[in-house]
Amino acid sequence: MYYSFKGIIKEIGKDSIALDVHDVTYLLLVSRPNEFHIGEEKEVFAYEVYTQDDHYLAAFSTKLEKEAFLSLIQVKGIGPKTALNALKETTPDELFKAISANNTSYLKKLPGIGPKAAAQIILDLKGKLTETDEKGNPKQYDEVRQALISLGFKSKTVDDALSKINEPGLSNQEILKLALRSLRKGVE
Repeated sequence: MYYSFKGIIKEIGKDSIALDVHDVTYLLLVSRPNEFHIGEEKEVFAYEVYTQDDHYLAAFSTKLEKEAFLSLIQVKGIGPKTALNALKETTPDELFKAISANNTSYLKKLPGIGPKAAAQIILDLKGKLTETDEKGNPKQYDEVRQALISLGFKSKTVDDALSKINEPGLSNQEILKLALRSLRKGVE
């Protein structure tokens, strides 16, 4: 088991970095390689993935990002590669906010996360990652989505608008108001 590596970035690939640690170079899969720079000394937090079909090292620039990854891979149906791909499109803070707010629209926009996986993530992780406000309706984003669709908005534009609203503790009316404001800007 590995905790972290500290070394010099030798190469940066599409989804990986090569990190030289005392004359041993490790190939590490990362979610956002653009955060790294060749020649930079960097500490990364590592996780060894060992499955029946795969064996590789994943690395994260912060402990929080590693925590987000570890949380995601504990969700039924989410594997390490799906978790890494999802983290390419979000930050741990935004991910935790979406989970806390029951925002399946936000989660569904992440690569490899469909409606069932988004619901499973919320079911498995809500309340476990950060202190959350447990008040409110766990289906409120779905209710607001249905209300907007019944007003004649297309489901894709509604999902795009709702994915931008990522605040726990809002009422249905507040979410609806923010979504309508976003939808109106899209029409102008």
